[in-house]
Amino acid sequence: MLLAAVLIAALAIGAGLVRAAFYQASAAAPIPAAGTPAGVAGQCAGQPVQAARELRGMWLTTVYNLDFPSRPGLGQDRIEAEYKGWLDLAVKQNHNAIFVHVRPSGDAFWPSAYAPWSNWLTGRFDGKSPGWDPMEFMVAEAHARGLEFHAWFNPYRGTQPAPSGVGTDATKLAPNHPLRQHPEWRLAYPKGETGRFYFDPGIPAARKFVEDSMLEAVEKYDVDGVHFDDFFYPYPEEGQDFPDAASFAKYGGGKSKADWRRENVNTLVREMHERIQQIKPWVSFGISPFGIWRNRDTDPQGSDSNGLESYDAIYADTRKWVRAGWLDYIAPQLYWTIGFDKADYTRMLKWWTALTKGTKVQLYIGMADYRVGEKGDWSDPAMLDREMTLNNRYGVQGEIHFSAEQVRDDKLGAVTRYRKTHYASPALPPRPARLTGAAVPANPRLTAANPDASGRLVLAADGLSATNWALYRTTGGGPATLVATGRAGAEIADPKPAANATYCLSAVDRSGNESPLSPGLTVPAA
Repeated sequence: MLLAAVLIAALAIGAGLVRAAFYQASAAAPIPAAGTPAGVAGQCAGQPVQAARELRGMWLTTVYNLDFPSRPGLGQDRIEAEYKGWLDLAVKQNHNAIFVHVRPSGDAFWPSAYAPWSNWLTGRFDGKSPGWDPMEFMVAEAHARGLEFHAWFNPYRGTQPAPSGVGTDATKLAPNHPLRQHPEWRLAYPKGETGRFYFDPGIPAARKFVEDSMLEAVEKYDVDGVHFDDFFYPYPEEGQDFPDAASFAKYGGGKSKADWRRENVNTLVREMHERIQQIKPWVSFGISPFGIWRNRDTDPQGSDSNGLESYDAIYADTRKWVRAGWLDYIAPQLYWTIGFDKADYTRMLKWWTALTKGTKVQLYIGMADYRVGEKGDWSDPAMLDREMTLNNRYGVQGEIHFSAEQVRDDKLGAVTRYRKTHYASPALPPRPARLTGAAVPANPRLTAANPDASGRLVLAADGLSATNWALYRTTGGGPATLVATGRAGAEIADPKPAANATYCLSAVDRSGNESPLSPGLTVPAA
């Protein structure tokens, strides 16, 4: 069973992951707010404000139903309930973002003019609608909990291997599948049972279609980010070359095939960055690539490592994307331990830190929660905690955990350990570097507070005109700390209120810019 699970994971998430490895109060009358002067930036009731600025998220994988939905073909009520459960987990972990796999392989979790409905959702390959819009629901529910929603796409994968996927049998493609309608864009790789269809990255019309299909979701939904992982050209199979000879002959333009392939991927990344900014400038664009660009033995600019090189093997010039500023963030998959000889976590972290230093590209790290409990160094329940301590030391601006199931399962108590150390209180997402300098929102005003039957303190406010809010609390003996965040319109509440506390509220816009804090509202002991 373990072997089968590993094989499924390899097929679903890709060879990259395998290769990378080795608060009860009774109701009370509302407390009116006294008239007070305007709030002060960075202060609450005379106390300094303290809040972490870092991204905290997890990947919610839909391919092969690894995380969500639990199986294909479930009804709307069951799917909605499962999704809410994952969001509740994220909130419990003090995450502020979720990365949802909405285009795992040439399909869609929304009604799309460019792609059939995903069989991981519907349980069918016919592309027919399930009769509702999961994407609209998922975005709204994430925002209601103060979580950013990052739409995770695989650009070029067209199918997954049979029998769970269509594989390379074109007759099984949904009638509206673009690779059925445009067989000239279709490439099968590798040969045999693990084969799948790809959109040919070398055909400009195919690339434009793939971009349009993803940007459709950006236009239709209030997403906060567009996210790719490490799949562009497929990982190599021994003795097989990706069968793009025809498009290379037509569009190669005299370049070597390797340079041409890299340029095709570069064009996709650059154009997606440009087009997202044209549509919705506040939407961030980031990629989570394989953790090695090139090894130092191959290129003096490379890392002190000895593993698969994404530059050469999958034609992903991650270093160039950062240096050219085509991304808002990069989240390399550093799925190795501290001390691993081929790709030591500390050495790799230093390389990525140096690469992003002085750029407007933020550095997050893809964390290998899925590896906890493996033999060797991964049997240490403190490994992720130790790695995240290094992240803090080197100025990393956040983490994304792979994947949601492992965060929930908490093997060896590793998740509980790093949550207590690193995620003990909420955090605001980082400000995208290219959007800093915008005018800050006007500060809101807290008007009342009322304990509810569950023990929470629910607050009312006016003047909240920005997209999000942040709630701070101080008891006068130290800094005001962040206790909750949320979307404008969502209930403002402290889940675990303290006696004789003073609260302040700020408004946070789509760019992450924060207003001066509201005048303080003091809530006496019950």
